[in-house]
Amino acid sequence: MLTVLGFAMIATFLVLIMMKKMSPIAALVLIPALFCVAVGQGAQLGDYVIEGVGKLAPTAAMLMFAIVYFGVMIDVGLFDPIVRGILRFCKADPVRIVVGTAVLAAIVSLDGDGSTTFMITVSAMYPLYKRLGMSLVVMTGVAATANGVMNTLPWGGPTARAATALELDAADIFVPMIPALGMGLLFVFVLAYVLGRRERKRIGYLTLDEALVPETDTVLVATGGGTGPDPIKRATGGPGADRDADGDAERGAGRGADGDADGGFQGLDPHRATLRPRLYWFNAGLTVALLAAMILELMPIPVLFLLGAALALTVNYPNMAEQKARIAAHADNVLNVSGMVFAAAVFTGVLTGTGMVKHMADWLVGAIPEGMGPHMGLVTGVLSIPLTYFMSNDGFYFGVVPVLAEAGAAHGVSPLEIARASLVGQALHMSSPLVPAVYVLVGMAKVEFGDHTRFTVKWAALTSLVVLAAGILFGII
Repeated sequence: MLTVLGFAMIATFLVLIMMKKMSPIAALVLIPALFCVAVGQGAQLGDYVIEGVGKLAPTAAMLMFAIVYFGVMIDVGLFDPIVRGILRFCKADPVRIVVGTAVLAAIVSLDGDGSTTFMITVSAMYPLYKRLGMSLVVMTGVAATANGVMNTLPWGGPTARAATALELDAADIFVPMIPALGMGLLFVFVLAYVLGRRERKRIGYLTLDEALVPETDTVLVATGGGTGPDPIKRATGGPGADRDADGDAERGAGRGADGDADGGFQGLDPHRATLRPRLYWFNAGLTVALLAAMILELMPIPVLFLLGAALALTVNYPNMAEQKARIAAHADNVLNVSGMVFAAAVFTGVLTGTGMVKHMADWLVGAIPEGMGPHMGLVTGVLSIPLTYFMSNDGFYFGVVPVLAEAGAAHGVSPLEIARASLVGQALHMSSPLVPAVYVLVGMAKVEFGDHTRFTVKWAALTSLVVLAAGILFGII
C-alpha cells in the first residue's frame, strides 16, 4: 500500500507542476500533507516536517548566503570579464552560446557544488539568451545536465556516498568511470550543439558586428542602468512571442534580470554604481579561497558562505545603507529559493517518515528477476536513473545501493561495479524536484520549474543511458 501511495504522490506532484495547476511550493507542501493523511499518519505530519526541515536547514542556509555572496560578486563586477569573453566567443551565434553554456557549467562544476555552478552560469549566460530571444529552458536544461555528469566528482557527493555506504575507496570508484563519464559529457556538448542549431534556425544567425549595427528592425535593450542602447538585429523575423525548442511559449520574456516588466533587459551595465574595480583582485582572491576551502572541507559549507557573504559586504560596501541595499536587491532570490527548500523538506519528510521510500525501494529491488543476478551492475545502472530522480542521494546510496550490492555479491558481482553503476543516473538527478540547487537554477533564470522538467528530463535521461552504455562498452560496468 505504501509503495503504491509513494509512487502516486510523486506522480501527482510532477503532473500538477508540469501542467502548471499548482506552484512548486504549494505542491511540495500540500500534496505530501494530503498523502500523509491518506496513509493514516496525519497525526505524525508535524514530526515528519520538523525532521525534514532539520535535515535541509543547513542546505537552505548555504543557499541563502551563497546567493547573497555571488549576488554581491555580480554587483561588484567579478564576472563581467567572463560575460565579455563569452560574448566575444559566441559572437551572437545561438550554437556557440548553447555550447558555451555547457562548457561553462562543466568547468564551474569542478567546485563540486551545484548551486554555485548554476549561479555563475546563469549570471554569465542569461544576458546573451535574453538579448537574442533564445529559449531559457535550453540554458537551464543544458546547464543542469552538464552539472549532473560532473556531480560524480569524488568531492561532489554521490561518489563519496557510494564509497561510504559500501566501505570502498572513492578513487577506486571514480577513476575507472572517467571514460564513461567523459562520453556522457561529450554527449552533453553534442546535445548543446544540436539544440543550438535548433535555436539558430528559429531566431537566425548573427555575427557580433551585425549585432552592434543599428537597423530599422532592431530590438533595443538597455543595460542595467539604462545608460545606452544595445541594438540586436533579428536575422529572421517572427511572431512576437518567443517559443522554446519544444514549441512552448517562453514565459516572462519581457522581464528584466531583476524581474522588471519593462519590455527590456536589465543586464550587466558596465557603468553601474555597484561596481568596485579597485577591489577586483580582492574579490577574485576571496572567491578562489572560498571555493578552495569548500573543496578541502575546512569548514561546513553554510559557515563558509556565511563568513564569505559578511566579508564581501563589509569590504565592498562599508556604508550601512549600501549593505542594506545589496541585501534587499537579492532578497527576492533568497526568499524564493529558501522557501522552496523548506517546502521540499515537507515532501522528503513525509516520504521518509511514512516509510514510503523504503517500501518503494524494497519493491523495486524485489522485482528484479532471479536470472538478472549476474547482471546486477547493469540493473543498478538502469535503476539509478529513475531512483535518483525520485529519491534523495542519501536515500538511494544509503538505502538502496547496499541492498543491490548484497544481491550482486550473491552472484559474484563486485561491490565496486555496483558503486560505479550507481553513478549513472546523476545527469537526471540534478533536475529532480528533491534537489535544492535546481530551484536556484530555474529561479535565477526565471523559468517555470514545470517547463524545465518537461524539457530537460528526456535529454538528461538519454545522457545517463549514454554513460551506462559507455560503461558497458568499456567493461567498467
